[in-house]
Amino acid sequence: MDYAALRLKMVDGQIRTTDVTSHPVLNAFLAVRREDFVADRRKAVAYIDNDVEIGAGRYLMAPSPLAKMLQLAEIRATDHVLDLGAGTGYTSALLGHLAAGVVALESDADLAAAARANIEAAGLGNVTVVTGDLAAGHAAKGPYDVIVVGGAVEEIPEALFGQLKEGGRLVAVIGRGLSSGVHIFVRERGTQSDRFAFNASVNMLPGFRKAVEFQF
Repeated sequence: MDYAALRLKMVDGQIRTTDVTSHPVLNAFLAVRREDFVADRRKAVAYIDNDVEIGAGRYLMAPSPLAKMLQLAEIRATDHVLDLGAGTGYTSALLGHLAAGVVALESDADLAAAARANIEAAGLGNVTVVTGDLAAGHAAKGPYDVIVVGGAVEEIPEALFGQLKEGGRLVAVIGRGLSSGVHIFVRERGTQSDRFAFNASVNMLPGFRKAVEFQF
């Protein structure tokens, strides 16, 4: 199978057509071999514009919403980035082409091991894989210019906003199913603004269930 041709088709047919014009983002998607981040039995579907299962109830996010999220975050070559829910490391690898340094946080030990191997094979020395509770973030290596949340969540814990630098951005899919959408949060003067950017329906990231609110 000609994966290079499939990768080019993904960029031209799935990503450019959704108003992604950032050359660094497009180049990152051309550079990273998406098929290397899925199991052998999934390689044939690695380049479809849909979430691809990677095990442990987790998925690689579909290329088009992921590319739009990375463009929205306006990642600079000097930025320090947290990839939250790294999975097998695909988004982390993309971020490694965009930023100065990336912390790839993963809660599942097997996925984290796969991410380390994949990142090493890709030759990305600026990406560090760590394990821990996703909702808690990774303050030890923060604060961050950008936090990318690798799946849909019901809400963003305050602990994550506290790990953003002044002017830092957090991008995430908020909500479930067809009612979900991508939001960008910007940290300013100790608080954060919230802007809806576009609709997107992707698989949920575990550990971010909204607390039950009781009404009397």
